[in-house]
Amino acid sequence: MGLIKAFTDSVFNYIGDMWEDYIYCDSLSNDILVKKGHKRRSGGSGDRDNDNVITEGSRIAVNAGQMLIVVENGQVVDFTAEQGGYEYTWGIEPSMFCGDMKDALKVSVERIKERFKFGGIPSNDQRVYFVNTKEIFDNRFGFGKVPYRDSEFNLTIFLQGFGVYSFHVTDPMMFYENVCGNVAEQYEKSTITAQLRAELQNEMLPVLGELSNRGMQYDQLPQQSEVILEILKENLSRKWRDERGIEIMTLAFSNIMPDDDSLDKIRDLQESRVYSDNKAMLGARVGAASANAMESAAENPAGAVNGFMGMNMARNAATVDVAELMRDSSPQPQKSPAPSDSDTWTCTCGMVNHMAFCPNCGSKCPEPKKCSSCGFVFPQELSGMKFCPNCGNKVEE
Repeated sequence: MGLIKAFTDSVFNYIGDMWEDYIYCDSLSNDILVKKGHKRRSGGSGDRDNDNVITEGSRIAVNAGQMLIVVENGQVVDFTAEQGGYEYTWGIEPSMFCGDMKDALKVSVERIKERFKFGGIPSNDQRVYFVNTKEIFDNRFGFGKVPYRDSEFNLTIFLQGFGVYSFHVTDPMMFYENVCGNVAEQYEKSTITAQLRAELQNEMLPVLGELSNRGMQYDQLPQQSEVILEILKENLSRKWRDERGIEIMTLAFSNIMPDDDSLDKIRDLQESRVYSDNKAMLGARVGAASANAMESAAENPAGAVNGFMGMNMARNAATVDVAELMRDSSPQPQKSPAPSDSDTWTCTCGMVNHMAFCPNCGSKCPEPKKCSSCGFVFPQELSGMKFCPNCGNKVEE
């Protein structure tokens, strides 16, 4: 019972007029994973005879993105993953055309060879199924309240997110045997997506835990879809690939955000960090809070006096001195340096001072004596000299 390559896809449009039994399946949509093949009779009469018996010499057409499997009494006895037309006959071994799926189908091929009886005569139930091997898109998932240790804040927060993923059937025979079985007509994606979504959500906990151990900050996670995808592929390989013959292909997050409580904690930490680095901002914040409190006190329905009394009690209990914060962080005024001895002068009344006028008698401080040659300014104690101690020239009176 095997398939013989009989014709190419170039004659798909009229092979129904050339052979008595012709089994064909239109292109499978994104929502259909497996569909049973039906016979088409020549002449377009619509008489489909018995679809569960494949007659000797039947022609079967396989389109791109499909894999055909031949089932006898619930067991796969032959398949093809190559596009084209085939003739079915009883007297040969299973042909098993693997196409590009040779490596993925290796285990399944060996399993078929072991149970196949060469030259067998068809029994009471034979079916042809077409498996969708294209990428299956638009599978939505979400998760919530997943704990995540953020490296920036050294704080455990809870993340929630949602997105879409795609998958494809990598081993159609395993998928048929372990998932869909002998379906009457077709096996739809909606039958399995709820289970896949639940398992994907469950795996997000260890995946995010691994990224947390790598020191990934929570706001960097939406840009790490490829990293998350590779970890998910590895974690889901046993359940999906090895047991069902499917594998996740792509993953895209629409959003990953902390929940509301975690966001409040992050904002408080960010605000505390700003105020700890800048005392002036902290002082301004406390001052603004005090001003708001005064406004609220003035509007107190029990009376402004009671409101201000409550505000004063809170102020006395506060440990933050706003004026001190503002003083510590604001530029301090420069104090004038103490006058040196050279800045003082002795008034004619005998009082030594550094003012422009003597506070005792009101006399004006005399202009300092200056050398006309070199510009040397004579201290008051040297003002009586007649020659400049700097250049030696005679000083004019």
